Amino acid sequence: MIRMSPAPVKALATLLLVWSSLASTPLAGQSVSGAASSLPPGAMAVPFQIGERLEYDVKFGSLKVGSGSMEVREITEVRGHPVWHTVFQIKGGIPLYRVNDMYESWFDVFTLNSLRYHQEIDEGSYERKRRYEIFPERGMMKEGDQPEEPTVAMPLDEGSFLYFVRTLPLEVGKTYEFSRYFKAQGNPVRIRVLRRETISVPAGSFSTVVLQPTFQTKGIFSQNGKAEVWITDDERRMMVQMKSKLSFGSLNLYLRNTTGTRAP
Repeated sequence: MIRMSPAPVKALATLLLVWSSLASTPLAGQSVSGAASSLPPGAMAVPFQIGERLEYDVKFGSLKVGSGSMEVREITEVRGHPVWHTVFQIKGGIPLYRVNDMYESWFDVFTLNSLRYHQEIDEGSYERKRRYEIFPERGMMKEGDQPEEPTVAMPLDEGSFLYFVRTLPLEVGKTYEFSRYFKAQGNPVRIRVLRRETISVPAGSFSTVVLQPTFQTKGIFSQNGKAEVWITDDERRMMVQMKSKLSFGSLNLYLRNTTGTRAP
C-alpha cells in the first residue's frame, strides 16, 4: 500500500482553485439565467463563454490523486449588477483522506471585480463554509455575519483572478504585477511570462505560453515556489498543464477534456 501525507491532497485543492483555478472577443446572444439574453453594451471582451467546462487530472508524482473541473455556469445578477457565475469543484484523495471542495465566484461583466465568493471545503475531518460579500464601490467586504472590513480597489477573489489573467496580453519576457487580490495581505500578485512551448496532455497537443505566478502568501505560489502554468497560446487562454515542486514532491495537473470552449 502506498502511504502519503494529506499535504499533497490539500495542496492540489489550492493548486486547482488558484490556476485550474489560468484569456479576446465579445460574447453576444448567449442564453443566461436571471439577466438579459446577451452581455450589456460596454461589457469587457473575454475569451470564455457560458457553458465552458475544463476538466483536469491531478497527479502526485505518477499517482493520480484527484480530478477537478471549472465551469462558466451563467450570467446572473448580484445586487443589480450583471455578473459571471463560475463554479470550481474538486474531488479525490488517498485512503483515509478525501477531498470534496466547491468554490463559486460572481464577478462583474464590466470590470471582472468580485462581488460574491463562496467556499465549501470538505477535506478529511475538516469542514468549513465561507460566504463573502464584496462591495467594490465602497471599498468594503464582509464574511458571513462578521463586521465589514476594507478590501482593495477593484478586488478579485481566487476564481475571478483566474478569468482576469486570461484577458492579459502575456508577452514573453514580461512580468505583470497587480494589487487586486481581495485580501490585501496576498498582494502584490506577480505573473512572469517565461517562454512558449508545445506540449501534449490527455486532451491533446497545444501550443502554450508558460507562466510563473507568485502570491505574497505561503504555499505553491509563494515567493519561494517553483510552480509553472501552461496556457494555450491562442484567444482561449485555457490552462492545460501545471507543474509544481513542493517540499514533499511534485504535484502536477493535466487537462483531460473540454466542452463549450471557443474555437481556437
